[in-house]
Amino acid sequence: MFALLLALTRGEQHGYGLMAAVEQLTAGRVRLGAGTLYRTLQRLRVDGFIEETDSDEEAVRADRRAERRRSYRITAAGRAAVTDEVVHLAALLAGDTAQDLLQERKTNR
Repeated sequence: MFALLLALTRGEQHGYGLMAAVEQLTAGRVRLGAGTLYRTLQRLRVDGFIEETDSDEEAVRADRRAERRRSYRITAAGRAAVTDEVVHLAALLAGDTAQDLLQERKTNR
């Protein structure tokens, strides 16, 4: 959920774009399948963190075979939630234990 919200802070995106954005944000560590993606998007919609937007009608008209492409954007509540989580994670990462682990990892490489 966090990675999807973080990806949506960059702007409105459709499902395939979100899958690619999450993979990029996580340096390939998280790869969402379609089922996981759309279940999570539905949950984020129900929770009020994202909303579905109209598809790019011009693109759909240009390719008559195109199915309706659902796009999503983050809501104010979603932006507040992802910002709170970023602040929380930043505080954890700034702590001595996290810094020790990061240093240990650098040393072991």
